[in-house]
Amino acid sequence: MPIESDDGLRDVLGLNTIAVVGASTTPGKAAHDIPRYMERQGYEIVPVNPYADEVLGTEAYDSLDEVETEIDIVDVFRPSEEVAGIVDAALDRDDVQVIWMQLDIRDDEAAARAEEDGRRVVQDRCLKVEHQRLLA
Repeated sequence: MPIESDDGLRDVLGLNTIAVVGASTTPGKAAHDIPRYMERQGYEIVPVNPYADEVLGTEAYDSLDEVETEIDIVDVFRPSEEVAGIVDAALDRDDVQVIWMQLDIRDDEAAARAEEDGRRVVQDRCLKVEHQRLLA
């Protein structure tokens, strides 16, 4: 079951490094402003966007498998149809503890696969909204 409880969400928000798949270079877009907010709250943001050299002044990676640092959370800002492939890439890494799908993004089958592999999953929730609600 995806994480729904406030305690479960608080536990996830206690992690530090967030790889943002679909991070945007465009201020005003959620995929830019939410990672910027999280960075300002002290989280380490690792942008993943094959069309950008950098996001928020940090080198952007083409894919999750190219990220050299450890990742705690994979935050998904891509359409629901792309979630399965992103989850597969996250499951190929031993360090990813949580897969977080932003508001209006969900894939129950991919979420179930991730949970079967021992990862925690959050679907259809905004990282910034939950952080502000629970920790700010």
